[in-house]
This record gives sequence, C-alpha cells and structure tokens, in this order.
Amino acid sequence: MLIRRETPADQAAIHAVHSEAFRREPGGTPIEAPLVDDLRAEGDLINALSLVAVHEGAVVGHVCCSRARLGDHAETAVGLGPLGVLPAHQTSGVGSALMHAVVGAADALGYGLVVLLGEPAYYSRFGFVEAATLSIVSPDASWGKYFQARTLAAYEPTQSGAFTYAPALARL
Repeated sequence: MLIRRETPADQAAIHAVHSEAFRREPGGTPIEAPLVDDLRAEGDLINALSLVAVHEGAVVGHVCCSRARLGDHAETAVGLGPLGVLPAHQTSGVGSALMHAVVGAADALGYGLVVLLGEPAYYSRFGFVEAATLSIVSPDASWGKYFQARTLAAYEPTQSGAFTYAPALARL
C-alpha cells in the first residue's frame, strides 16, 4: 500500500471511497462524499493534507484536513475529516496508515493542533484527547468527548478558544 497526496485524477475515486465507506442505506449518498467535494471547491481543503491510500493501483482510502480557526489563531489548527476506507479494506490497517501519515504531515507543515469529531476509542490511539482538556471550545456543546484534538510539535498552550470548522463542515 502507498500513501500519497491526492491528485486531480483521484477525485472521482475519493468520492466513491466516502460513498461506500459511509453508506447507511442502499442507493443513498452519505454526506461525507459531497463534503470532500465542497471543501475542495470552496478552497478549504488543504492539498498537502489530502491523502489517499493506493493498493494495487486503486484508491482504497482517503483522509483530509481543512482550514479552521481556533480563537484568534487562523493558521494554528486544522480540522480532520472525513477519514474513509472502502469496506473491503477496512480492518486491514489502511485507516491507521492514513491517520499516521496525515498527523505526521500536519506536524511537518508546522500546525499546532489537529481537531476532529469522532469515536474516542478509535482516535485515542493516535494521541487524540477530549478537546476541552486543552481549552478548545467545541462548535456544539453536545459533541462532548467526541470532539477531540491532537497536539503537534508547534503546539503552545495559548492555542485555545473557540474552534470553527471550514464553512462546508460547519453547514452539516
């Protein structure tokens, strides 16, 4: 398996990955698939943090980060998600490889925090903690422990306050 940045040629495959990974009912399109398209179209998808997993020449997984705002800091934090893996490749390490790669890339780019909404039992193994413990205020108080953050090398305790997702995510 190869983890690499997405290219324009990957866009249809990325849409398909999220459609299949998050499908809840036959024939339905889950919100995650058009969400990635919207983030890209609105210029909020961070190209260097939009990664695909390729197996035998086919895209089998995708993760991305988008622009976000944390308090008065516009360039400190990024919002992670969605993370999707084709059902036939789930539980084979693809999602973990994508997570390690995107967190490492965000760190290398100098971000202080990666923030996401997700299952603590899964994301805690990548160093994510409840965001409130870092004085990061969720856009929705009902998210509680599911609103999580991961500090990176450039993190400073002053990087706190209200977190705001890119508009496409905020509309969900």
